[in-house]
Amino acid sequence: MNEDIRNIAIIAHVDHGKTTLVDALLRQAKTNIKDEVLNTECIMDSNEIEKERGITIFAKNASVRYGNTKINILDTPGHADFGGEVERVLTMADAALLLIDAKEGPMPQTRFVLKKALQLGLKIIVVINKMDKPEARPAYVLDEALNLFIELGANDAQLDFPVIYSISKQGKAGMKPDVSEMKDITPIFETILKFVPPAERDVDANLQFLTVNISRDDFKGRIATGKIYKGKIKSGETVSCIGRDGKAVNFKVTALMVSDGLGRVEVCEAGAGDIVHIAGYPDIGIGDTISSKDNPVALTRLKIDEPTIQVVFMVNNSPFAGREGTYVTSRQLRERLYKEMETDVALRVEDTNFPEKFLVSGRGELHIGILIERMRREGYEFQVGRPKVIYKDIDGVKNEPYEEVSIEVPDNFAGTIIEKMGTRGAEMKDMRLHEGITHLTFIIPTSRFLGFRSKFMTDTKGLGILNSLFYGYLPAVEARPQPHGSVVAYEDGQTTAFALENAQLRGTMFVPPGVQVYRGQVVGRCSRDEDLEINVCKKKELSNMRSTSSDGMVMLDPHVEMGVEDALEYISDDELVEVTPKSVRMRSLKVFKTKGH
Repeated sequence: MNEDIRNIAIIAHVDHGKTTLVDALLRQAKTNIKDEVLNTECIMDSNEIEKERGITIFAKNASVRYGNTKINILDTPGHADFGGEVERVLTMADAALLLIDAKEGPMPQTRFVLKKALQLGLKIIVVINKMDKPEARPAYVLDEALNLFIELGANDAQLDFPVIYSISKQGKAGMKPDVSEMKDITPIFETILKFVPPAERDVDANLQFLTVNISRDDFKGRIATGKIYKGKIKSGETVSCIGRDGKAVNFKVTALMVSDGLGRVEVCEAGAGDIVHIAGYPDIGIGDTISSKDNPVALTRLKIDEPTIQVVFMVNNSPFAGREGTYVTSRQLRERLYKEMETDVALRVEDTNFPEKFLVSGRGELHIGILIERMRREGYEFQVGRPKVIYKDIDGVKNEPYEEVSIEVPDNFAGTIIEKMGTRGAEMKDMRLHEGITHLTFIIPTSRFLGFRSKFMTDTKGLGILNSLFYGYLPAVEARPQPHGSVVAYEDGQTTAFALENAQLRGTMFVPPGVQVYRGQVVGRCSRDEDLEINVCKKKELSNMRSTSSDGMVMLDPHVEMGVEDALEYISDDELVEVTPKSVRMRSLKVFKTKGH
C-alpha cells in the first residue's frame, strides 16, 4: 500500500517505435515474461491483426520494476481512428513519453496524441527515437517538437520537458544525440523517476475507481480495468458500481488483480494510484465508477470525441451467401455489433427500419475497417455499404467533418497531387521542400476525401506518404462525387486466363484466373468512368485443329488484391463490399440493360 508507483503512457505517431521501446523497457527490467514471448518482436502487440500490420490498435498496460519503484506502462495506439483508446488510457497516466522519429519529426498523429496529453495536464518526456537512421536530424526534430508544444498551448511547466535520444530497436538511449555513448535503456528509467511525479496515494479517502477498459475471462467473467483515484479496495468486499444512469448497484469483488509484466496477478488489496483489474459485476461498462457501498460518489464520466463516418452493415444476400461464413443471420450480426460497442466507446450501433440492416458509426475508415476484419476472422459473413460522413447541425448551420491531410511525395509528383486535391476542393495550408521531398498540408471536407488514398498510391507509384487527422466541424459543402467505372462480371462461372487477357485491355483486374465469380460481381476497375459488363469466364473454342495451348502463352498483368479498407475506399453508392471469412468481394447493384461480351 506504500509502494512507489509511476503511471506513464507512451504516445507517438504510427510506426515511430512505441511498442519497440516498451519491449526494450520490459527486457532491461528483467520482467517476468515467458521465453517464447520474450524472444519475439513487439511483445505488446498480441493481437493477430496488430502483428500483421505492425501497428497498435488496442491500448494495453504492463508493469516493470526498476529498483523499488513500480512503473505501470500504458501502450497506446498511434492512429487517430483509435483515438477512443488513447483518450481513455491517458486518464490513468501521470505523465507521457512522447516518441518522435529522428528523421520524420512530428507528424499529424503526433499532434493528435500530444494535444490530448497536454489537455489532461500530463508532464511530457520527449524521446527522439531511431537515432541510428542515416538521415536522422535530431536538432531539427527538437525545434519542430518545441514549436508543436507552443502551438498546442502547452504551459510553462510542460514546455520545460526533458529530452532523451534513443534507438529502441537496440535497447539503447542517452541524454545526448551521440549514438556511440548509448549503452542501454537506463536513461529512460532514470528520467521517469526524476521527472514523473509519484502517483497520489490517498488510501484513507472514500473509494473511487474509474473503468476505462473492459475485457472478458472464461472463468472470472467481465473484468474492469482502471485506476484507483482515491481510497483502497479489497478482494471479497462489497462495493458499488455507479452506471451511466447514476444509479448505484452493489456487488462483491470476486477477483482483484494488478499487472505484473505482461500478465496479471491476484492481490488481496490495492490502493489509490495503482492500475487494477476488478471482476465481480457482469454489467459494468466503460466510464462507470466503482465506489464504497456506504458513500458511493461518481467520478466524471469519460468524454470521447464523436464518430465522423457511418457505414451500413447488412446480411449478405449475394449469390454466394452462406457458403463461407459461420455466422450469417441478422440476429448474430446484431449481437456481435452491440457486443463490440461495450468495449469500444468510440463506436455507435443503431437499428434501422429494416431488420437486416444496422447503422455503424466510427472515427474513420481504418476504425471501421479493423472491426470488419476482426469480424470476418471470427467467422462472420455480411455486406457493407459505402462510408458516408456524419453531418451536424450547429447553430442552425449544416456542418460536416474536415480532415487535415499531410502528404510527403517526391518533387516530381507534387504537381499531380496538388491538382488532384484541388479538384476535390482542398485548401493548401503549407508547402515545404526538403532534399527532393515535397511536404504538403491540406484542409479538405471528409466527404470529398473519402476514396482518395487508393488513387494517391497509384498517382505516386507507391512512393508517397499520406496521413490524415480530424480537423473539426465546418460548414458543409456541396457533394462532389468522384466517378469511377467498374468492370462487372457478365455471368456466373470460373474466371479464365483467356477471358481475363481480353478484359485487362479495358482496365485493371481484381481477380486472377480460376476463381468463382457471379453476375454483378465487380472484378476490376474500368479505365473509363463508366461501368462495363464483361464475360470473364469465357473459354477458348476448341476444334480438331486447335487446342488450349496452340496459340501460345497467355500474358496476364498482375491482378490487384483488394483488402477490406481498399474495397471500402473503392466502392460507389451503388456498390457493396461482401465480406466472408475467406473472401472480400465487391458487387454492383446496377441492373444492366445490355449484355457485354
